Amino acid sequence: MSKVSYYTAEGLKKLREELSYLKDVERPNASRAIGEARDKGDLSENAEYDAAKEAQGMLEMKISKLEETLSNARLIDESQLDSSKVLVLSTVKIKNQTNGMEMTYTLVADGEADLASGKISVNSPIGRGLLGKSVGEVADIQVPNGILKFDILEISR
Repeated sequence: MSKVSYYTAEGLKKLREELSYLKDVERPNASRAIGEARDKGDLSENAEYDAAKEAQGMLEMKISKLEETLSNARLIDESQLDSSKVLVLSTVKIKNQTNGMEMTYTLVADGEADLASGKISVNSPIGRGLLGKSVGEVADIQVPNGILKFDILEISR
């Protein structure tokens, strides 16, 4: 069974560009490497040929996985999202009840997550714990070393 993923227009564009690059640039390079290795002689003892074939197999697997991801990708219409609850694409300001630290995260699809820019996956422990919460609620989030409690301070788009 395939898993539907929701993406922003920017996220879908990046996926399509990556797939296009793999098919149009990397695939011909892999074929060329196999051809060059084959020209070097006896294939039974040609490590370069084996490595090139393995690299091609890995590339084809990556292309296949990207094609599957794209076929199950859905574009999120940001104008239709409710900002009273935490949903995909919500930007949430939270406060850790233990240490008082405030953080702001934007919940995104797995493929768009980038902690350095404050984007976390909706499937991460924090993302799952925040989904469906409203301002003023407390999110109890199970992490490996226990339960963290976060106050939901603000939700925006």
